[in-house]
Amino acid sequence: MADTLTRPPAGAVVGMGQRHDSAHLHVTGQARYIDDEPELPGLLHLAFGTSTKARAQIVAIDLAAVRAAPGVVAVYTAADIPGANDVSPVAGDDRLLAQDEVVWLGQPVFLVAATSRRAARQAARLGKITYAAQEPILTVEQARTQHSLIEPPQRMARGDAAAALTAAPHRLAGQLAMGGQDHFYLEGQIALARPLEDGQVHVLSSTQHPSEVQHLVAHLLGRSSADVTVEVRRMGGAFGGKESQAALYAAAAALVVHHTGRPAKFRADRDDDMVQTGKRHDFVVDYEVGFDGEGQIEGLQLRLASRCGATVDLSPAINDRAMFHADNCYFLPAVEIVSERLKTNMVSATAFRGFGGPQGMLAIERVMDAVAGHLGRDPLAVRVANLYGPGRDVTPYGMVVADNIAPDLIARLRAEAGYDERQAAIARFNAESPILKKGLALTPVKFGISFTTTHLNQAGALLHVYADGSIQINHGGTEMGQGLYTKVAQVVAQAFGVGLDTVRITATRTDKVPNTSATAASSGADLNGMAALDAAQTIRGRLAEFCARTFGGAAQDVVFADGQVSAGGETIPWPVLCRRAHMARISLSSTGFYATPDLHYDRAAHQGQPFYYFAYGAALVEVVIDTLTGEHRVLAADILHDCGRSLNPAIDKGQIEGGFIQGQGWLTSEELVWNDEGALLTHAPSTYKIPTANDRPDRLTVALWDGANHRPTIHRSKAVGEPPFMLANAVFSALGAAIAACNPATGWPTLDAPATPERILTALARQRGAAS
Repeated sequence: MADTLTRPPAGAVVGMGQRHDSAHLHVTGQARYIDDEPELPGLLHLAFGTSTKARAQIVAIDLAAVRAAPGVVAVYTAADIPGANDVSPVAGDDRLLAQDEVVWLGQPVFLVAATSRRAARQAARLGKITYAAQEPILTVEQARTQHSLIEPPQRMARGDAAAALTAAPHRLAGQLAMGGQDHFYLEGQIALARPLEDGQVHVLSSTQHPSEVQHLVAHLLGRSSADVTVEVRRMGGAFGGKESQAALYAAAAALVVHHTGRPAKFRADRDDDMVQTGKRHDFVVDYEVGFDGEGQIEGLQLRLASRCGATVDLSPAINDRAMFHADNCYFLPAVEIVSERLKTNMVSATAFRGFGGPQGMLAIERVMDAVAGHLGRDPLAVRVANLYGPGRDVTPYGMVVADNIAPDLIARLRAEAGYDERQAAIARFNAESPILKKGLALTPVKFGISFTTTHLNQAGALLHVYADGSIQINHGGTEMGQGLYTKVAQVVAQAFGVGLDTVRITATRTDKVPNTSATAASSGADLNGMAALDAAQTIRGRLAEFCARTFGGAAQDVVFADGQVSAGGETIPWPVLCRRAHMARISLSSTGFYATPDLHYDRAAHQGQPFYYFAYGAALVEVVIDTLTGEHRVLAADILHDCGRSLNPAIDKGQIEGGFIQGQGWLTSEELVWNDEGALLTHAPSTYKIPTANDRPDRLTVALWDGANHRPTIHRSKAVGEPPFMLANAVFSALGAAIAACNPATGWPTLDAPATPERILTALARQRGAAS
């Protein structure tokens, strides 16, 4: 499939496929992560003592054996916290250490500081806690029965869905369950804290949200935010799992520093990390849909129920986003979406790539497939019949879809990837193959870009130009492998007309750029790129005025390009200009700021414009299943994705490929299992299967849509972090098509996610059983 993205002009830095700024450090092992930092004298290592009950009152805690264990220096409980016992992002209900009760199995109850990591972990197992246990709430059904909610159910609606269902020529009801997902970042949760003078603390944290960690640590210690500095150079992956979860480990390390005056490091073991941190929300979706003979939806009722866990965390916003994306690319004339946020005695679910969007989007894709199966129509024909279009361009939450490229994008992918020809070939294959069955699916993506909490859509930057012409940029975004630092450096380099090697980005620090938002919601480059550009334009403006005074001409006519500056008929090298400007006492430092415009949302009514724009994409996926074992392979995936005017096509294509594979894992192999006591059984690579290189499609093509963002984003680019994750919906739909091929007359199969071999076999049995 051809990639026809318009080439950037000669000499451009933005729009070019630049390598990741740390690529050479990653491949040579020189990239420094927190665990690579030299251990300071007197360093203490930490471990939690955790609950063995999912729901219980704490009657007594006996820590004598813990304190007497070899290497133990100190042991702390909630009583030792000088300030607020809170590491929550919003609601104030996440405890650093349990106080009076435990609400999930594995919850930290006490904290051990020892001279080695091994000593701390061994001692933490020696605590004796007496409980008055209660029956835990673990399932959707239990939570519903006991009315256990983190907040009241939310409703988004347009028209009279019930009346439309009654009047529709066809009507169908069904259910879809989809599991959660562990982030499984390569670098686990880790924090390293060291004391500074006068009670101040410096924390190295593997976090997507340095400012939140700063504020939570300060409140926990009873200090001001100015007393706490949080620093992040890079993370070894995060995917949302370090947006709120990192605060637990950073706060523990800071607490030990506060009491002992010694540096402290908390590096969570992989098993402990998986037990103690939140996952993607699992959902149960019930739907009832009314439609005509062409498959066009006339009325839809959706009930989205999610297990949120024991505390609020970010569940309200995540479940809101699931509602926002329950339309995907489709116009729903009469619709009612009800969202239940269920409170259960499990570690609280949290942010994960897509932030609820994948769950809402998978729900409507199941509806499309079910409608097609019921009518015996091609699923793509049903999808196309329901796309947004002229006169059908308003979402259920009242936002106009102003840049609807989905129909053209789908049509291009359909033609260039040969959907119709391949569908016919698969039909012939299935007719002749009794054991192996193939499926093909093309599904689209429309993902809203912005934080739905409006005040988070802001960013700051600090830019220095040195007298030798070198440039240093600091901003509030964090680097977790996605290439944000590289993209922002490209923006700054182009602003001054210099090469990318002139720009150095330094570690994100709360004492350089304050009050930052999390690097999340796919907005890292949008927000921080614009903030950096604002700072660069300020300095460039000063330099242009200096050039106009020095060489003549107008400031607006000064040209910065190819490492030189031209003004008044003179051209001088960039470093020479910087030296002369410094000697002339021109300020070469500036802050920058950006706030996303045109956002408003009434959450009580679930109406407004929560997103600045939409990013689009589509994937065509071919799979084959073995009907005897339930195993499958993804044979091919052709992807066409919308990045606007890509800042860096090489990095964006890597993000698209990685997002797709991670989405494939969520929908096919990554299965979270809890027992009846609330213990997570899949807490290690031995029991939790992420995709490997062997799961990659035999053929995977990625092309970029050749169009600019209609919104004035940074160089008219579009966000690329989260939207590609949902391209993997095509894998799930293709598996459904392969199962349906065993008995097409039955309609679309009932298949839950992840589509493990066991679930595929169960679906096959139902599909065949319906025939008899």
